[in-house]
Amino acid sequence: MIQNIAPTKSNLLKTKDDLKLSKVGYNLIDKKRTVLIKEMMQQIENAKKIQQDVKVMFEKAYEILKTANITMGVMTVKDISMSIDKQENFEISYKSVMGLDVPSVKYKKKELRPHYSIHMTSPSIDEAIAIFQKIKRLVYRLAETENTVYRLSIEIKKNQKRANALDKIQIPNLTETVKYIANSLEEKEREDFYRLKKIKKKK
Repeated sequence: MIQNIAPTKSNLLKTKDDLKLSKVGYNLIDKKRTVLIKEMMQQIENAKKIQQDVKVMFEKAYEILKTANITMGVMTVKDISMSIDKQENFEISYKSVMGLDVPSVKYKKKELRPHYSIHMTSPSIDEAIAIFQKIKRLVYRLAETENTVYRLSIEIKKNQKRANALDKIQIPNLTETVKYIANSLEEKEREDFYRLKKIKKKK
């Protein structure tokens, strides 16, 4: 589709500049998209690994918890679980990946201070609690990673739309417009040349 533009030399130069800029823009967007896809694939692999680690640790923790339930009794284990400090301060900051802000969870590891008598409990309860603490921190990392994947996927889709608009619409249109203006100017030059030739002949 040729843009509605007068076939002048100034418009030809301007359209050529627009075309050049569009091609540069497309190349930059394409490079950015490649980097974002690479980063997303890496984050997906990280998420898979964390998910597997969480699964393994949950299985281990519940097996140890079973032992604690048998040796100490379910009600005692429940009372101990209610006494554990569940709060842990963390903050969410952001880091930039190719201009895209992705979340980063920061937290300070607290030493687990038992609120129960060590002499009255089985070592299995201590081990189970320690594993669940590790799982909680893994879940922080998993949430960070999955949120990053989500944000990257949205940004990749946006870049894909921009790239398609340039590659399929704007660049072809500008290319056609440049060709149209150039042909029109050449035709005008030929007409002017023949006109001058006729004038000379008449003289």
